[in-house]
Amino acid sequence: MPKDVNDKKEKKENKHFFKDFKAELKRVIWPTPKQLVNNTVAVITIVLITAVIVFALDFVFKTVDDYGINKLKEVIGTRNEESNTTTSNEETNNTNNNTTNETGNNTTNNETNSTTNNTTNTTNTTSNNTKN
Repeated sequence: MPKDVNDKKEKKENKHFFKDFKAELKRVIWPTPKQLVNNTVAVITIVLITAVIVFALDFVFKTVDDYGINKLKEVIGTRNEESNTTTSNEETNNTNNNTTNETGNNTTNNETNSTTNNTTNTTNTTSNNTKN
């Protein structure tokens, strides 16, 4: 198609668009200045109330996080340390008891060996005396 025909079509479409646009703007019900102020105040009030609620929730959750969860972690950590210390103390006591038992067994064995040696020596002495 020739260029002139396309230009005429575009101009016609543009005129039609702007006529429709102007007609739509005439159909719009514009708010009065009083309605505009009231609606603006309502929007700003709702935004401020929402901001306060979000701030309050943020503050509460932050406080709970700092003092609630962290304190809970500290308490659990302290209990774990106490149980680890108790377990370590029990292990130390068990080790000491085992060492004492081993030492006591050695002492008992030494006493038994000493008694056996004395009895043997006495028997040997008695048999030597008898032979003589």
